[in-house]
Amino acid sequence: MLGSIFIGLSGMNAFSRGLRQISNNITNINSTGYKASDLGFVNLFGGGGGQGVAMSEGRIDFTQGELRQTDRDLDLAIDGGGFLVLLKDAEHVFTRTGSFEVNADGDIVLAGTDYKLTVLDSSGAPTTLSIAGHRTSPPQATSQITFSDNLSSSATSFNLSNVKVFSADGQSDTWQIKFARSETSPAGEWTVKVVNGAGAEVGSRTLRFIGSIADPAASKLTFGEGDETIELDFSAATSFSSGEVSTLRVSDANGYGGGEIAAMGVNDDGEFEIVYSNEEKVTLGAVTIASFTDPQALQAQSRGLFSYDGANGRQFLTSANASVGKVVSGRLESSNVDLSREFGELILVQRGYQASSQVISVSNDMIQQLFGIRGQ
Repeated sequence: MLGSIFIGLSGMNAFSRGLRQISNNITNINSTGYKASDLGFVNLFGGGGGQGVAMSEGRIDFTQGELRQTDRDLDLAIDGGGFLVLLKDAEHVFTRTGSFEVNADGDIVLAGTDYKLTVLDSSGAPTTLSIAGHRTSPPQATSQITFSDNLSSSATSFNLSNVKVFSADGQSDTWQIKFARSETSPAGEWTVKVVNGAGAEVGSRTLRFIGSIADPAASKLTFGEGDETIELDFSAATSFSSGEVSTLRVSDANGYGGGEIAAMGVNDDGEFEIVYSNEEKVTLGAVTIASFTDPQALQAQSRGLFSYDGANGRQFLTSANASVGKVVSGRLESSNVDLSREFGELILVQRGYQASSQVISVSNDMIQQLFGIRGQ
């Protein structure tokens, strides 16, 4: 009978631990990235027969939670399998999702921690991600402007206004490009005059067409002096009769002013990308995704982080690899706790605890009855 008491106690102890596990799952129902632990029990067996019950080692449920949209591009999650890789003092930790921010040194870190987001370098190793050298986009001087569509051969003049150009120091100017020809001009020949934003003439050149096609020898006109010259390329333009209507336009132009960071996040290819106010972009590498042969070997920590001992059974990949998921910006993965399941487990634990306590109570009554027989 004493053995029955100890068996009942093992049940009460196991179900108490089960209640603790259930309560932890339920209270983390709104914790970002939380992964619920499954509840399980195993029987204990000894040489003399049954010896009670114990709570089994809980398995983490890595089922993906809902990806909820946020208004921050540095809120990252993985749509599919795998884990984001964070680095601190050569220590790797892993997470499914997180809100990231830029620290004073320019590193992208998990908010409230010193764990830095990583990208995969050329050797396939995770390296910390920093924007320290990319806070501004340097200007680039305009060196070429390309034109397309038609400059009417039956017209005598045409003007293109608001053609923006940039100098090497990022200063912008607005050019007006004037096309003119007279009745005495050779067939297909135009005078091209460029006037800057201050009204001063930049230069005048001759553009020539052979039939409706630009003469290769006179289709690229250079304006400017010294190192800052701009080539006007009319190779793709045409000149056929269309009355006074010309559709000639600027189809492409390089050069831009300096820019500051306008947005940053992960693009559709899983690469960390910075967008500047001058509409230029720069990518700083593909965000690292870790894949594990046995995810149950991961050890849960606070803040939705996981640690992993050893290097075997672990791979560092990117969103480009079909075996892992895709990193997405502006998303956070919610907890995967199934509340209805937890409440069902709660009832089972409660009944198990109640039944185990009844075993102890009956065993105690039987011992009391035995003591009563001796007294008689």
